[in-house]
Amino acid sequence: MSLLNENQALERSAASLEALRPVEPADVSSRPSLGFLRLVKLLALILVYIVAGKLGLKLAFVNASATAVWPPTGIALVALLILGSRVWPAIFVGAFVVNLSTAGSVGTSLAIALGNTLEALVGAHLVRRFAGGRQAFQRERDVFSFTVLAALVSTTVSATCGVITLSLAGFAPWADYGSIWLVWWLGDATGDLIVAPLLLLWSVRPRGAWSRGRIAEAALLFSSVLFAGLIVFDQLFQPTNRHYPLEYACVPLLVWAAFRFGSREAASCIALLSGIAIYGTLRGFGPFARATQNESLLLLQAFMGITAIMILALAAVVAERNRIEAELRHLAVTDPLTGLANYRRLVGVLEGEIRRSQRTERPFSVLLLDVDGLKTINDRHGHLVGSRALCRLARALRRSCRTVDTAARYGGDEFAVVLPETGEAAARQVAGRIPDRLASDREHPPVSVSVGMAVYPRDGDTAETLLSAADRAMYAVKGRRDTRPPSH
Repeated sequence: MSLLNENQALERSAASLEALRPVEPADVSSRPSLGFLRLVKLLALILVYIVAGKLGLKLAFVNASATAVWPPTGIALVALLILGSRVWPAIFVGAFVVNLSTAGSVGTSLAIALGNTLEALVGAHLVRRFAGGRQAFQRERDVFSFTVLAALVSTTVSATCGVITLSLAGFAPWADYGSIWLVWWLGDATGDLIVAPLLLLWSVRPRGAWSRGRIAEAALLFSSVLFAGLIVFDQLFQPTNRHYPLEYACVPLLVWAAFRFGSREAASCIALLSGIAIYGTLRGFGPFARATQNESLLLLQAFMGITAIMILALAAVVAERNRIEAELRHLAVTDPLTGLANYRRLVGVLEGEIRRSQRTERPFSVLLLDVDGLKTINDRHGHLVGSRALCRLARALRRSCRTVDTAARYGGDEFAVVLPETGEAAARQVAGRIPDRLASDREHPPVSVSVGMAVYPRDGDTAETLLSAADRAMYAVKGRRDTRPPSH
């Protein structure tokens, strides 16, 4: 506890000195660059919102301001989740410009822009509070929460505000309120279900590089989605314009993406399929083509929204299962107290090193360590201090070993270290560093260890014989230490 208090006092002193330090010119000069960067982000968001909005309103059939395809909803939601709520003015300006340049007056454009901005703010707040925020698609529970709160609830704000504004201003008859509201709401909902997951998932850095086989499988997957989309929705290989209900043929490919890749790739496949489906449906092809383009888009968007919910939830379930399996595999080979490898992992590493040494004809070494007087520490200071002593040794082992070495808890107060391609001389150097590092931590009570060593194949040709040889060497060291006369 004294060491902890001393560290806290040093940290408080350092913080006080840091607060008194004068601001250097470099700190001042960095402020304009940060402000300029924020301005660039706001302008880019405005531009992207305007372009996406103008493209979406090209598909407005029941009213010039209402469309069943509205990507800006997803763009605005993701912008608030990633950049923070302070970027709301960019959403308001983008929505105002889009509506003012399409139809209506300055007053209606301001009211509609206000509804679009409130929708994004409400959706982002609900997603942060109840659906995991930027991690909304990592768990199936958060996927469904995102669907309900962002896609179904928050989108009613913009639809209600917008249609009431148009009706009061005389740009839409009250008799058409329900049909316009449905188109508006569905366009916003699918924007949250298709565009938002795509942008949000791709904003996260990928976990690692893909192998060639993985890249080939991904290329095959996206090619299959493209090919199936053209067959189902764009009359590829169909001799006549027959609206066969073949939309189910695309579902196995999306399931493939969810199982084999994850939420990011599944969202990408959904977005690709959605683009192909919209293009083909507007040309009068596919299972959702009807007498009017508006009706066709409503049916298509309902299908794509429901499909997106199912596939993203499935991808989250698979990802969560994989995380649990990885955690269980880790726990199966890890000592819960020290975090080192356990006995099972130790034996597996030894057997693997034996096979590799037989191929390369290079030796490797095994160190076995025992904490001196652990029972005395437990009796005098308690078992918590004794457990802390084991963790201190584990920390010393990590700092003394290379990344290719394996440190393990052999059992009780005994530890082992496997040193690949390491001869006796190098192994003795490691064995000498460990007690030095353990002594340098200056924690109380002091802890010492006895170290024994075995070298393959000189001291044994199996995991058991090597560990036995190292154990005998360790107890020989401990015996010499116990018989050493006390110093005066």
